[in-house]
Amino acid sequence: MPATCHCGLPAAYADCCGRFHRGEAAAATAEQLMRSRFAAFSVRDSAYLMRTWHPASRPPGIDLERKTRWVRLEILESTGGSVVHTEGTVRFRAHYVHRGKPGEMEEHSRFVRHEGRWVYSGAL
Repeated sequence: MPATCHCGLPAAYADCCGRFHRGEAAAATAEQLMRSRFAAFSVRDSAYLMRTWHPASRPPGIDLERKTRWVRLEILESTGGSVVHTEGTVRFRAHYVHRGKPGEMEEHSRFVRHEGRWVYSGAL
C-alpha cells in the first residue's frame, strides 16, 4: 500500500499532492494549495513552491534546508478560499525535525487567485 500523503490527508502521495507537483492538476481551494505546498516542502520540490507563489511576493529563489524534515501539518482555520472565492486564508501549524530536534511553526497565510489559479501571497 502506498504511503499516505505528506499533507495529512488519507490518500497516497501520488494521487493526492503528487498530481499537483507533477502539473497534472491545480489546487481547487486555498486549503488544498496550502496542503500541497507543505507536501512540496516535505519532498523538497522547490520548483512547485516557486510556481505557486504570487509573482509580487515570490523570492528570487528558495533553498530548502536538507537538515529539516517536515513531518506533519495541522490546519487550524481557513476563511474563503473555496472554488467560488478569489482570496482566502489558512492558519496552520507545521511540525518539523531539524538536526534531530522537533519543532513547529505557525502561520496565517493569505492565498489569492492569479491567472485563474490559487497562489500563496504571503503571511498575514
